[in-house]
Amino acid sequence: MKYKCIIFDCDGVLVDSESISKTALAEEAALHGANLSSEFIEQEFVGKALKSTLIAIERDYNVVLPMDFEKRFRRRTYSKFKTDIQPMPGVVDFVKSLDIPFCVASSGPEEKIRINLKGTGLLPYFEGKIFSAYAIQKWKPDPSVFLWAAKSMGFIPEECAVIEDTVSGVRAGVTGGFDTFALSTTKNEIELNKLGAINFRTFDELEALLK
Repeated sequence: MKYKCIIFDCDGVLVDSESISKTALAEEAALHGANLSSEFIEQEFVGKALKSTLIAIERDYNVVLPMDFEKRFRRRTYSKFKTDIQPMPGVVDFVKSLDIPFCVASSGPEEKIRINLKGTGLLPYFEGKIFSAYAIQKWKPDPSVFLWAAKSMGFIPEECAVIEDTVSGVRAGVTGGFDTFALSTTKNEIELNKLGAINFRTFDELEALLK
């Protein structure tokens, strides 16, 4: 393998959590008069800091969200994560096969990352190697969480591969100087490629690309 370290995003890369989070956000927002469209959720929520999403909800839907909205949203999602979370197809075997250092760097809170990794059986592989943007208060597309992860693991960006799935995550990886690989779909592969990502559809395909 040409890289010395792999930096994984969490949601949508290691764990299939995004559908749970999208539903929870829509349900919680509806309680306060904002019936979010799927387009809004894709553009303003997926891969972004929750704080920026809440600002966008208030702006675009002309509502005032309660101060405890994030707490209520987290409670709703964490409950579902503990019972319904699944690993992304093929990722468990891929992680088990790695013979180089790896870690996870996410825009989510560490508590959320740990709940999701535990629910999918991946937590033992990432203990001591979890980097949350909340710890440094800088969220993707800012590359800081990836730069922090790489430095903490003992590597420079050029020695690491970042594995992402969202526009903001790819922007963070590319801006930080990392080779960035994107778990893409027919819906977003062109956009992610234009941002500088190397697209893949399965972890078997990724394994070949990393060699």
